[in-house]
Amino acid sequence: MALGSWRTGEQGAAAARRRVSALGLDPGLVGQAGPLLASADEAVLRVVDAQYGGILADAASVLVVCRQWTRRAGAVTAGGTTVDVRLSRAIPRWAITALHPARPGPAVSSLPPAARKVLDDSRIGLPPAARADVRSGHIHTSVLEAMLRLADTYRMNLSVIRSGHPLDVFGTSRPSDHPRGLAFDVWQINGRSVVDSATPRRLIESFMRDAAAVGSYNVGGPELPSGASAGQFFSDPTHHDHVHVGFRS
Repeated sequence: MALGSWRTGEQGAAAARRRVSALGLDPGLVGQAGPLLASADEAVLRVVDAQYGGILADAASVLVVCRQWTRRAGAVTAGGTTVDVRLSRAIPRWAITALHPARPGPAVSSLPPAARKVLDDSRIGLPPAARADVRSGHIHTSVLEAMLRLADTYRMNLSVIRSGHPLDVFGTSRPSDHPRGLAFDVWQINGRSVVDSATPRRLIESFMRDAAAVGSYNVGGPELPSGASAGQFFSDPTHHDHVHVGFRS
């Protein structure tokens, strides 16, 4: 929030460093803020969702999904990004060590029909970086078609598709399916947050089973669907707050 929001007269890197320092954080993080530190007279940032990208005993990745509104000469522009925030265990609290904003790439002039349908489907909530991922043309058709088929049954809000996610499965050297455009994460189903203990488990289990039915080989969530064995499904602490849907191609 300190990096992505400011009033008139408080824009620029120097002012951002002062805001970050006032929170007891490393002012060097300002140099990693990327699109959050746009050239604008004023800015307001809202965190849509924050989910684990990975968690170990002494390190973590938190994917912070943001929307941001900037004002330049009276004109307001809506934007935002997703930031892979890296943390390390410290006393008395975990410390932020690095920021990795999403880099979706430029939009292409010609998109496949499935991509256009995903962008136009009100049942598929896409935050700014995820929407830019689809517009970039880098998301596999199998992933887009799976989203559309799931949207026939569910309203879903996505957190991450391709950009803004760690390149490797956190804590390993194994490439993640996300940067290859072969996965997406869902943090909210039918208006219910996956992480909320009040969200019916049967809703999450139903979504996970249906994700597998539309072709996902690797469905992760807060717990295994009842009666399911590890293999096509998995569960771990990283996925207690979202459902991961991965594809081979």
